[in-house]
Amino acid sequence: MCTPSKTLQPCVPFPLDDALLQEVVEKAKDWAIMHGAAMRSKQDFNPDALLFAPFILTPSSFPRKEFQKAVELQPLLNELIHAVAHDSQFLLATLSSTEKVDEFTRALIAIYRTVLDEGIAQPLSLGLLRSDLMLETRCDNDCGERARAINAYCCWKQVEINTIASGFGHLGPSSKYLQSYILSELGYREKLVNLPDNKALSGLCDAMVEAWKLQARPSAAILFVVENVTYNICDQRFHEFYIRETYPHVAVVRRTLTQIGEQGRLGPGKELLVGDVEASVVYFRAGYEPGHYFGAGEWDARLLIERSVAIKCPSIQYHLAGTKKVQQALAKPDVLRRFVGDDAPKIEAIRDIFTGLYSLDRDEGGDEAVALALADPERYVLKPQREGGGNNVYGADIPAALQAMSSAERSAWILMERIFPPLSTGYMVRPNGPVPPPLVQLVSELGIFGAIIGSKDKVLYNKQIGHMLRTKLSSSNEGGVAAGSGALDSPYLID
Repeated sequence: MCTPSKTLQPCVPFPLDDALLQEVVEKAKDWAIMHGAAMRSKQDFNPDALLFAPFILTPSSFPRKEFQKAVELQPLLNELIHAVAHDSQFLLATLSSTEKVDEFTRALIAIYRTVLDEGIAQPLSLGLLRSDLMLETRCDNDCGERARAINAYCCWKQVEINTIASGFGHLGPSSKYLQSYILSELGYREKLVNLPDNKALSGLCDAMVEAWKLQARPSAAILFVVENVTYNICDQRFHEFYIRETYPHVAVVRRTLTQIGEQGRLGPGKELLVGDVEASVVYFRAGYEPGHYFGAGEWDARLLIERSVAIKCPSIQYHLAGTKKVQQALAKPDVLRRFVGDDAPKIEAIRDIFTGLYSLDRDEGGDEAVALALADPERYVLKPQREGGGNNVYGADIPAALQAMSSAERSAWILMERIFPPLSTGYMVRPNGPVPPPLVQLVSELGIFGAIIGSKDKVLYNKQIGHMLRTKLSSSNEGGVAAGSGALDSPYLID
């Protein structure tokens, strides 16, 4: 094993003078609120009030070469997930054990089986994906020289790929603009050239409109499926605002699953009608966790949407393709060949980003994975089939979690090798946090956005469209900003 340095150099010299720090933090807070880098408070919810979203004062360093590698790989990952989503045999076989023990996955698969039996009404799907990755500081002998030269990391590894409600299309770019303002106020305008362009918001919205155009139904709307109470409101509304400003002829409506269950129906050609509105494109910002389904009405709404000719983002098969169990299966030897063919460079490029992913099914392989986790739990993380943050089990908590599961219940989880990223240093600014904020050690997770539209047999649209960076305290396991653990950030590219 090589031992590269595990700390990335900050983009500006730290620490900052206390008086300067306090002044610039106050400016940054006001900028964030006035430019929509904000959320509603979960602790003291008020629909008429916003708090700035937690943010890192200055951008965190990220190796330019690894950033570019992630950007270039995203269209290939789009194609991979698209192919997986359209292989019903693979999806059902891969999720068969999870289906038996995980109620939520079972309900999603029930919808999938229903529309398969009836015949999928809309062959086109819209995928708005986000591939999340972290830099890995551990490396083997074949990259030791490279790691020493870079002096901080060896490579990046994929944490997961999101296929539903892939957030931060607005907050990702906002982070760059906020930190650009701060760097300018600190006298470092010359460093702005190292903050990469970020067109995530326009990229996501343009893809929705492209799907809307393919429907050729000019009176129909794009439907945003939203939570009954939305805390991360800016990250949703700015999508709507962008579409209405850039494409004023395209209507956007917001409805909850509850409302769709009460008001929704299919037209004579399986058009999706909600009240007096026809929706030709459906963009899910809810529906990814059990708590969004209060009863039969919400599940009926999800099935109604899937039975319609609306283009879904995601379709039920795309939703299932994003489950942890499917991602674990893709890391198995030779599985990629099923979806990528015999293109060795493509297979190698994808396989290179996978960290260790293990099934916990009731078989020899699952028992071996449990033994690995019990022998050295700090090397691993347990992941369930859930999105939204706060669901994973880490390190020392793993043995008790595994011992509390029946052998059948294990099938609802996967085991993943932990990624050990380099540290960075910075100031985390949080609502009601200390003033001035202390200098802390941080770790970051980069998300690369992709958009793809197509049917089982043909891809019509495939792009990499932007990025986001979430940063958390190095002592924290979870990193979701909306979940309250992380902070907005953007990459400062270094050579």
